[in-house]
Amino acid sequence: MQFALRWLNRGAEGVAAAMLAAMFLTFLLQIFARYVLAEPFGWTLELCLTLWIWIVFWGNAFIVRDKDHVTFDLLYLAVPKGPRRIMALISSAAIVIGLGLSILPTWDYIDFLKIKKSATLHIPMRTVFSIYALFLVAVVVRYAVYFVQVLRHGVTDEHHHLEVMDE
Repeated sequence: MQFALRWLNRGAEGVAAAMLAAMFLTFLLQIFARYVLAEPFGWTLELCLTLWIWIVFWGNAFIVRDKDHVTFDLLYLAVPKGPRRIMALISSAAIVIGLGLSILPTWDYIDFLKIKKSATLHIPMRTVFSIYALFLVAVVVRYAVYFVQVLRHGVTDEHHHLEVMDE
């Protein structure tokens, strides 16, 4: 199981790296067209923006780990493990319920965007913003799994730590 998860994580990182490379090359083409050819391409800006949206949501759905996020966990770290478990269960349940309830209305709006196309690439806007629906589903699944893990095994401090500075 761990091998499959590592393989999927590497694949997700590869997809993100490919999108980042495509965005960088498009950006270089945009600079070349504007300043060397003196004839800017309109589609390069749109492609860069679309790739940026995809990189952000793809990365946060499949690559960025919980411990990589900035957290404000002073209260969480100040209480014993029992209340931490309750706090973890409440927060993960709130994320699952809140984002879970937003999936269908969000998808309805994203699906509605199929009638609109981007200005220069003529890509349906549903395609551009569909990554957000995938992000929602991934976060809901991640926090549902976390909820079950906390119920079964309690909380761990692997994602939270205090840096003690020497004086």
